[in-house]
Amino acid sequence: MRSSCVTPAIVLRSWPFGESDKIVSFFTEGHGKVTGIAKGAARSRKRFVNTLELFSLVSLRFQDRPHNSLAFVQACDPIRLFKDLITSLEKISYASYLVEITDGLAGEREENRRIFDHLKEGLIFVEENGPSLSFLTFFELRLLKLSGYQPVLEHCRRCGRHFHDSSQISWRFSPRDGGVLCGPCSTLRRETVPLSVGALDALSELQKANSILPHHLSLSPEVLKESRPAILRFIQFQINKELKSAPFLDAFTSG
Repeated sequence: MRSSCVTPAIVLRSWPFGESDKIVSFFTEGHGKVTGIAKGAARSRKRFVNTLELFSLVSLRFQDRPHNSLAFVQACDPIRLFKDLITSLEKISYASYLVEITDGLAGEREENRRIFDHLKEGLIFVEENGPSLSFLTFFELRLLKLSGYQPVLEHCRRCGRHFHDSSQISWRFSPRDGGVLCGPCSTLRRETVPLSVGALDALSELQKANSILPHHLSLSPEVLKESRPAILRFIQFQINKELKSAPFLDAFTSG
């Protein structure tokens, strides 16, 4: 008989399967992203009560099934259900975006405890402090770093020119190149986003930070206006699909 695995986990998404079951995707501390079937979850009032809701932090017990990519979800015990996180549409929009980009950038069963901790701390931050675009930008940059997609922001991806040494040259961000290009090199790419030296300097410093939000590095409205399109396009390029939560989030962050 195969042994069960027990690990802290965050619910990324779930959907009905048949008349009474649910398919649930978790990001776990010990096993990376795990997708499993929760038998009877759609009907039972006792099993899985409230623990399969989006954002929930739970103690997951599951068992792998031979010749099947779906694990068998045996039990979920609540650790933190983030009840205050779902009290406003703005918080829900931020949390949904955090979960979706984590889901998109993380591979199935690729263990990464730092990503798990980053997502958990991000949800706690939004619940306790409320949304902020500086926080969101930091979360994205650190998630990209932890998942192996860190963009190059300090020098041109093609010629190596450093933006500090070339203040008179225009700079553009290229999702396809994975970083910034100086003006002359950017002529080789069509889909690029302009970034000023000031924005590059702020983003480079933020990318080096390790805390959940270094308040002394809060970004100015001008930097945020420039950087938001660049980072979003880069994440979409890496995930290779449109983000469903992005338009919902944009309703609260634009204007």
